[in-house]
Amino acid sequence: MDATGPDDRHVDNTPRDTSNSQGDFLPQTDRHAGLVRISRAAIASAVCAFASPACFVIMLFTGLILGRSFLSMMMALTFLYLPGAALILGVIGLASIGFSGGRRTGYAFAVVGISLPLAGAAVLFLTVIPRIRALDHRMACRTNLSGIGKAMLFYANDYEDALPRAGGPSSRWTGRMADWTASNRDAACGLLPDGSGGEVSVSASLYLLMKYTEVSPKLFVCPGDKGTTVFEPAACGTDANMVTLWDFGPNPPQHCSYAYQMVYGPFGLTASGDPNLAIIADRNPWMDSPSGRAKSFAGFHLDVPLVDGTSKQACYGNAVSHQGAGQSVMFLDTHVEFEKRPFCGLDDDNIYTAWNGEDKARGVPPRLGSVPADVRDSLLVNDPINAAK
Repeated sequence: MDATGPDDRHVDNTPRDTSNSQGDFLPQTDRHAGLVRISRAAIASAVCAFASPACFVIMLFTGLILGRSFLSMMMALTFLYLPGAALILGVIGLASIGFSGGRRTGYAFAVVGISLPLAGAAVLFLTVIPRIRALDHRMACRTNLSGIGKAMLFYANDYEDALPRAGGPSSRWTGRMADWTASNRDAACGLLPDGSGGEVSVSASLYLLMKYTEVSPKLFVCPGDKGTTVFEPAACGTDANMVTLWDFGPNPPQHCSYAYQMVYGPFGLTASGDPNLAIIADRNPWMDSPSGRAKSFAGFHLDVPLVDGTSKQACYGNAVSHQGAGQSVMFLDTHVEFEKRPFCGLDDDNIYTAWNGEDKARGVPPRLGSVPADVRDSLLVNDPINAAK
């Protein structure tokens, strides 16, 4: 019979080395502490997210120096590649953290890498892109007016210094031609046998540039003028050649964005006038257009000394084509400026209103039959969209 007691039956009598016995009792968390790593994808995502606005700052300071090509490259890098990389790396980082079983961390880096590009995209689409589009419209509009100005110089050279004027000496502005598809000028304007009378539109005068200098109809459409399309005879129900017609179709305001100096009346328009006289600009805001009804003149006030108007009230008198920020204006010497206020003519004349002998910078809204007060008075008008014909 074994004399060993029940408590000694399974005792291991093998000598133990107790010099390093602490290792057998390390906590489980300490054993794996060295295996926890921050996700490299999450870190890279955050770096790309923060690098994007940094590149934008670099673009602002160096784009003008190194040229437009560099500016375009930086814009692509800032607004496309870096945010895109940040989003992709952020998603990869979150996935690696989620499937790592606790061996990966860096959740905050991944969240930053994803959220910053999304916030930047929201700002981009709500503010930056509309601003860039507006600037593009201004540039295109100025290019259009510059082309029209060159055509006017050719026209004036061929017509004894006179600028385009449809109809006869006594033709009146009715907003539409008598017959825009007629075979000759007298029938088109409805002139009497002695050359008197006649019904004409403002756009018909500008159309003469297409007939006799063969400029493109695209020049007469501002990209910011909603509801206006390039004139095409076939779309207006005729197969006639463009140079044989007399106006921009039966409803010319839909194909001509620009207001022209009122040339019908006692004052003609020649190239020898004051070079700073405004003669063409974006559509008149006080007249109906394809995009909507005319503005209410009561909302327009000057923001000049001795007048209590605000900047917003003064800008209310601007053309609608450029979101109320101003209008592209061509002057008699054919130079083009983007003017932030409508009272930019000679002697602070309001180019969109008729002068009633009082405040020239404000004036009164034009209507069919309005004429300039004198040869220095700009009165830029376009045909109303609802003119009966």
